[in-house]
Amino acid sequence: MTTNPTTEVVRGDSSTSLVAEGEFPPLTHFIDGAFADSTTSSAPAAGSASTTLINPADGTTIAEVVEGTVADVDSAVVAARRALTAWRESTPKDRADILYKIADRIEDNADVLIRLESLNAGKPTVVSEDDISMAADTFRFSAGAGRAFTEMGSGDYVEDHTSIVLREPVGVVGVVVPWNYPLLMAAWKIGPILATGNTLVLKPSEQTPLTTLKLVELIADLLPAGVLNIVTGLGPEVGARLSSHPDIDLVALTGSVGSGKAVATSAGDTLKRVHLELGGKAPVIIFDDADLQAAAEGIRNAGYWNAGQECGAGTRVLVHSSVAEEFTKLLAEQVSTYVVGDPRGGDQVELGPMISQAHFERVTSFLERAIAEGATPVVGGRALEGPGFFVAPTVLADVAPGSEASQHEIFGPVVTIETFETEDEALERANEVPYGLAASVWTKDSARSLDIPRQLDFGTVWVNSHLVLAAEVPWGGFKGSGYGRDLSIYALNDFSRTKHVQINHAR
Repeated sequence: MTTNPTTEVVRGDSSTSLVAEGEFPPLTHFIDGAFADSTTSSAPAAGSASTTLINPADGTTIAEVVEGTVADVDSAVVAARRALTAWRESTPKDRADILYKIADRIEDNADVLIRLESLNAGKPTVVSEDDISMAADTFRFSAGAGRAFTEMGSGDYVEDHTSIVLREPVGVVGVVVPWNYPLLMAAWKIGPILATGNTLVLKPSEQTPLTTLKLVELIADLLPAGVLNIVTGLGPEVGARLSSHPDIDLVALTGSVGSGKAVATSAGDTLKRVHLELGGKAPVIIFDDADLQAAAEGIRNAGYWNAGQECGAGTRVLVHSSVAEEFTKLLAEQVSTYVVGDPRGGDQVELGPMISQAHFERVTSFLERAIAEGATPVVGGRALEGPGFFVAPTVLADVAPGSEASQHEIFGPVVTIETFETEDEALERANEVPYGLAASVWTKDSARSLDIPRQLDFGTVWVNSHLVLAAEVPWGGFKGSGYGRDLSIYALNDFSRTKHVQINHAR
């Protein structure tokens, strides 16, 4: 069975832009409370090295953004270190009041932030709206959570000695965030880092820095100078300096496995703490008693959200052989209804382009290899014609266990289907991948719904759903997906440290 969805890309008016010239943020670093120069046009100051931002929906140039240097990072770290003393000594309430105001600014300026995100990352409006909404909620949660830390009770655990456990900031934090969720991933880091009294230097992705720069433009008057610093630029220059800098106490990265390994190795030279949220290859285990229609509808969303450029996406279906044909048919029907297009195409657009030409070529070459190795493209399986970096939403059936398509992250709008015979086989195959970020189980059996998640080696396991997140619950993985937790009180724990004070009161 092969289903061919609509292959036409919905395109908007190419003569118009989602963002007016005056709505762009300054396209340079934000250090010690100010932007490095006064430019707000689509080009940096003369003589500065720059990165060209490309609109992934049509391949045209958006703007030029300044590339940072080691010296820029060093200046930002000096500013963050200088600001640390006063910020860490502020009360949780004082910090919370500012974080609530940041959330208000995001919501008050949601329209421009949504349009900037859609322009820079090619996101459909529905995806950008979700990103900006959750970014604001992350700051609100962090504000409240920062006032609600609890520790073990003070007491005499040794005779005549009273112990008190203090919760302190780590210090100066270096942060590297990815291109797939530019503002949201920045919020996931900035919120808990500031709530716990740290200062930070953040490097946005060189491909998608616009909303992070716009955020700091919008909130610059709320934060003391040096508390939040942004250095734009490339990983080998800016990112590498953040991870190796002797005056940075912790480095946090959301990115690829390769980037995580590089950061951890570099950070080891100064024994700084490391917080890594890396890639994933989320298995979706569908048992023979599952609601197949609900599963197909769930994977339509969870497998293709943000065009599959999502580390927790439900991309690897393991379905019981007795229901595989029926499930494949249902999923194909669901995926065939996707509307692919430019964000300027309106609210009907559900799935956008790959972020760049290089990533587009990576995904399409992955598809070519998978098909050559025997996978069957039930839906899609190819690039879409015309400008922009569009790949058809794809379902690959007959994927062989142990194959590249089965084991490695594609990071595009591709869901693979494999079959299994027994529960033990499903568990073994699900756990065999090098990643450990997320998984889901689909079953009507209440005992199985409790037992199977315990045996899956993934940081988040959903039952009868996939890719449902909330600020109150932790997000992070095991194995090759890294360590540390974003969201929830666990994130605030990661960006703080405990100190034991013991007082001898013998008389």
